Amino acid sequence: MPKVSAAVLSRLPHYYQILTDLRGRGREFVSSEHLGRLLGIDDSLVRKDLTGVVSGVQRVGYHVPTTLARIEEILGLANIKDACLAGVGSLGRALLRYPGFEQYGMKIVAAFDNDPAVVGSQVAGIPVLGLSELEYMIARLKIRIGIIAVPAPAAQGVADGMLRSGIMAIWNFAPVALVAPPEIIVRHENLAAGLSLISYELQEKMRLGPSGDTPEPGTSGESEGD
Repeated sequence: MPKVSAAVLSRLPHYYQILTDLRGRGREFVSSEHLGRLLGIDDSLVRKDLTGVVSGVQRVGYHVPTTLARIEEILGLANIKDACLAGVGSLGRALLRYPGFEQYGMKIVAAFDNDPAVVGSQVAGIPVLGLSELEYMIARLKIRIGIIAVPAPAAQGVADGMLRSGIMAIWNFAPVALVAPPEIIVRHENLAAGLSLISYELQEKMRLGPSGDTPEPGTSGESEGD
């Protein structure tokens, strides 16, 4: 398997999504120019990204099914890995109901919560168990991916329990940085940080105006006499 840089790895899922759509439309080949337009990047970067991943055909482009298969191999998408989720609140329920995880190599097989109102129920056909059963079930089912969607104060304790049970990768949605051994894969998804960045960029856009120029002092976009 070719060595792929972190920058290319971050873009491969986007290639995969677009190529999957093209395959569904019956496209057999796609050019680097067309991929670049769909991805919003230069076609030279497309060719650089896919060098070593798959060979293109001159004046024809990339064979869509072959390129998809190579990306699946590199990202490990062909082998479905079982995952569990801790925290069945609004976010947790949305994650449990999302139908697209298996396409990207992950299947949630169990969920855990400490709310008696939800323990014993099912969400999207996935059983919700008590948090006290988390370590036992992870070890029993040999689950290797843990998803954390609990409140921040509880996140580290949940992560510790997952790690004791054999979890090798954690996808963390709690707004806190988790402490884990260096060999453990931890991916943080801080939704609040993302929203704050959007808010800042929107504020700057509104401050500068459509032209991108800073308004003159004493002006606010209104004409005198209004």
